[in-house]
Amino acid sequence: MNTRALNALSLASLVAAITAVACSTPSAPTLAQLPDVDTNAVMQHVKVLSSDEFEGRAPGSKGEELTVAYLIDQFKTAGLKPGNTDGTYVQKVPLVGITPAPAPLVFSKGAQQLTLTWKDDVVAWTKHVADEASISKSDLVFVGYGVVAPEFNWDDYKGVDVKGKTIVMLVNDPPVRDPASPGQLDPTVFGGRAMTYYGRWTYKYEMAAKKGAAGAIIVHETEPAGYPFSVVQNKVDEQFDLVTPDKNMGRASIEGWITLDQARKLFAFSGHDFDALKQQAATREFTPVPLGATASMTIRNTLRTIDSQNVMGKIDGADPAHRDEYVVYTAHWDHLGKSARGIFHGAVDNASGTASLIEIARALLKTSPPPRRSILFVAVTAEEQGLLGSEYYSVAPIYPLSKTLANINMDGINVHGRTNDITLIGYGASDLDDYTRAAAGEQNRTVRGDAEPEKGSYYRSDHFNFAKQGVPALDPDEGVDYIGKPAGYGQKVRDDYTNNRYHAPGDVITPEWDLSGAAEDLKLFLAVGYRVAQADRFPEWKPGNEFKAIRDAQLKK
Repeated sequence: MNTRALNALSLASLVAAITAVACSTPSAPTLAQLPDVDTNAVMQHVKVLSSDEFEGRAPGSKGEELTVAYLIDQFKTAGLKPGNTDGTYVQKVPLVGITPAPAPLVFSKGAQQLTLTWKDDVVAWTKHVADEASISKSDLVFVGYGVVAPEFNWDDYKGVDVKGKTIVMLVNDPPVRDPASPGQLDPTVFGGRAMTYYGRWTYKYEMAAKKGAAGAIIVHETEPAGYPFSVVQNKVDEQFDLVTPDKNMGRASIEGWITLDQARKLFAFSGHDFDALKQQAATREFTPVPLGATASMTIRNTLRTIDSQNVMGKIDGADPAHRDEYVVYTAHWDHLGKSARGIFHGAVDNASGTASLIEIARALLKTSPPPRRSILFVAVTAEEQGLLGSEYYSVAPIYPLSKTLANINMDGINVHGRTNDITLIGYGASDLDDYTRAAAGEQNRTVRGDAEPEKGSYYRSDHFNFAKQGVPALDPDEGVDYIGKPAGYGQKVRDDYTNNRYHAPGDVITPEWDLSGAAEDLKLFLAVGYRVAQADRFPEWKPGNEFKAIRDAQLKK
């Protein structure tokens, strides 16, 4: 037997072993025996959903009406049953739309003032369901990265009461240096290079609210944020939020971002060295720094309340003993609508994921034997507004989360061709990685972790709301090792998308689109969901995972 044959045999043995462990069902069909996902149909759905007619699919718009109607029709045509227990294909999601009027942000020190221009220098808003929100001569305090993490012995608020004040924070996690290798980040603190939830802007505003801050300002920097300031500037238009019982009055009055250039000017204006304080903020010894200046801003709102919609269809499980248990596939149907810049078509983000949801459902209806457990397909709303549709489902689930085995989320698919690998964001989190590795092995492909963990992508899409509630959640991304392409091609197309198309009108179908790689990825996602539905046990979080305790407690109830 030659070396190549031996290696092939070893790979086959490894795949068989992983499959047996992950699926716990020896009779499960191989990947080759499962139906293919029709990528020609995927492309046709993307063309419709990203067309000018659908106007960028903003919640509460004509685009939502067209999108919801289209998805319901496609779910019915595919043969899915209504996903809601009320016999419909929708779950209403109560949202408030808040449109701020342009307003300056004014910093004052004595008789001197520094005025930041709306949109160019500052992007701000309020989540208060009120006609107006303001801060007036609110004392400014620099709180480093705005993090309180007891497990890392970290507190950026130590010794200072910021109630009623306006805090200024840096984006991402504190970049703590490794004592053994000063040029590297310490992998034992905040995940090293990988962003944790502490680095997400949503966390920083949440903590600001807990601390009673009146204003919360984040300094934007492109590299640690993972996107340019132009992406933040999209927030000057209407934004949606879920309506809480207190009408969101527990949040800071003003939340927002300022550019790095304006942050440097602010610190110099206040008599401080921005770079020196930034360096101090990356240490446990950092303490908050009152800047000796104040902030004033008044935002006047135009309000409207709507019922947006999650669209859902299901396949009933074939096993009556397990029919009340669910595998949930998700993809967000919404995008950014339209503005003076044009229509934000959202072809990749996320017409492609929504289209894939439809066709994976259609393919799973053809599987033999049919899945033991039920499978729910949810096209969620308002992801671009802060993961709101999936958040609503996760706190008001149609089916109990304790009976939900897993969530598989699709937020953009590979449109650049076949790869030798597939990426899992948050790789190593749960048993779902084992399922993925087994299916990828059957395609002679490998699984790799996130190529850009510093962007904190695991906390930036709809699966995260399931994870927060304890449900093992899979966040797959395209591979980076493209077949027949030169080294670095994967990073090149990723950078091009981030810099030129992400959350921009240019996210459209182009002649270069090649869904041959998507065909393999989508069949893999189908296999993972199907095998979880067939397995003898629920998938689990890996030991040490931040969500494991939540799940363990959930399943004991």
